[in-house]
Amino acid sequence: MPGNSETGVSDQTKSVAYSRVTMSHMMLPQDANPAGIVHGGVVMKHIDDAAGVVALRHTRCNVVTASIDRLDFHNPAFIGNLLSLKASLNLVGKTSMEVGVRVETEDLKTGEIRHTASAYLTFVALDDNFHPRSVPPLVLETDDDRRRNRQAQARRRVRLAEKTRETSCRTAPETCHPSQE
Repeated sequence: MPGNSETGVSDQTKSVAYSRVTMSHMMLPQDANPAGIVHGGVVMKHIDDAAGVVALRHTRCNVVTASIDRLDFHNPAFIGNLLSLKASLNLVGKTSMEVGVRVETEDLKTGEIRHTASAYLTFVALDDNFHPRSVPPLVLETDDDRRRNRQAQARRRVRLAEKTRETSCRTAPETCHPSQE
């Protein structure tokens, strides 16, 4: 694969399908509370793992979680359920990427599948000295890829505006109004 000798980054664009992953895990007693409901933190760890695999596949370098933009729980998972995570890249910036993860649980006895959670995570690619590095461009092949990319761009604009407002409030508190906090 051709690369940039200065940064070690592949110049080759990669599709969403190239890095997409589905991971499944059986939920066991150690994953749950006494009522048999899987801990949210266990689900969160699996979300982070699946998203990290996507980011690593796309970049083929070290990546770290920079933020979780959104995590919504819809239905509980229980001991004995199969937890399946479907993760794919939504947006690529210069050094960062947004990965979307959909979590479903399957009751293996009945076959019922429920939407358990959804999350959006931002990852940053790192060079060998643990500094941000460029990532390969993303090619959008399907209508779903393009829709998810547009939605990710909108979330990115909101995140950046929020960071700007937070910085402004921190550096010039008199400019912040209680309704903005």
